[in-house]
Amino acid sequence: MFKRKYPNTRLRRLRKNSNLIDLISETNISSNDLIQPIFIKENFKGTEEINSMPGILRLGLDQALIEVENILNAGVNSIAVFPIIDNDKKDSVGSEAIKQGNFISSSIKKIKDRFPEIVLIADVALDPYTDHGHDGILEDNKVINDETIDVLVNQALLLADAGADMIAPSDMMDGRIGAIRKALEKENFKDTILLSYAAKYNSKFYGPFRDAVNSAANLGKSSKSSYQMDVRNKNEAIQEVAMDINEGADIIMIKPALAYLDVIHVIKETFKIPTFAYQVSGEFSMLKHAINQKWLDNDVMLESLLSIKRAGADAILSYAAKDISKEINNK
Repeated sequence: MFKRKYPNTRLRRLRKNSNLIDLISETNISSNDLIQPIFIKENFKGTEEINSMPGILRLGLDQALIEVENILNAGVNSIAVFPIIDNDKKDSVGSEAIKQGNFISSSIKKIKDRFPEIVLIADVALDPYTDHGHDGILEDNKVINDETIDVLVNQALLLADAGADMIAPSDMMDGRIGAIRKALEKENFKDTILLSYAAKYNSKFYGPFRDAVNSAANLGKSSKSSYQMDVRNKNEAIQEVAMDINEGADIIMIKPALAYLDVIHVIKETFKIPTFAYQVSGEFSMLKHAINQKWLDNDVMLESLLSIKRAGADAILSYAAKDISKEINNK
C-alpha cells in the first residue's frame, strides 16, 4: 500500500466533533448582537401581512406592544421602528414628520412607557411622509440637501423627545449628522445616540421594505441615485463614514449587508468604532422564500448573519432577529 506523508498539522483534528468545533469557533452571534425592525401602522388594529416579506407583518399599535414583549422574551433587547402613516397625511415636504404628537412619536412614547428597558431606534428620513417617496424635499424634481436637513433636525428632536434611545438618520443628506448633533446638544438631548446610516447604497434590495411602508407606489420609477451611494464604490464609503464620525456620529451603519460584506470589513478595520449592518428586506426575503420552498435549509439564515458578523459588524438589523434569537438560545 502506498504510504502517504502528511504534515505535522492536520486541521481536521479540530473538526473531530461539534464540541471541538464550537470551542475554537472564531465568530459567534448572540441575542445581544441582533436588532428587530418592526412596522407600525397608523389608525389600524391587529396585523396585516406583507406579501413580499414572508412572516413579517404590519402592526397596529395594540399588536406592536404585544410584539415588543415577544421580542424581549426571545432575548432581543433592541428594536428599530418604522411608521406607516395614512396616505392622506403625505405631502411634498413630509410635514407630518415634524408634527407634534404625530403617530410615530406617540407610539414611541407608549412603547418606552411599557418597556423602558428596550433600546429603541427611530428612523430619521422623509420617505414615509412624502407623496413622492423620496427621503427629502423636491425642487425641480431634485432632492435639495440643506432645506431637507432643516426638516430632519426637527424630526430628530421630536423623536428624541418621544424617548428614542437612538436617532438613525437614513436619508444620506450631506451634513445632516453635524446639524442634528448640534441641535440635540442645544436642546439638552446630550445622551441621545446618533446612529448614522453612513454608507447607504442605492440598492435594488430595498423593494419589499418600500412595499411594507407603502412608499413604493409614491416613488414609482424615480431614482434615489443623487443621494444614496453608487453600488460600485467602496472608497467613497470610507469618506462618507469619516465625515459622519467627524460630525458626531456615535455608531455607523452599512446598508445593505450581505452584498456589501467587503464594505463592512474595510469600515470596521479603518475606524474601529461601533459598526452596525442592515440585512435589508430583499436580502431577508430571498432567503426566507427559498427556505419556505425547501430550496435552502433553515440554517442558511443564521449562516448569513454569521457572515455579516464575521465581516466586522458589531450588531445586525434583521427581520429574522427574533426567530434567530430563539434558535440560538434553544441550542
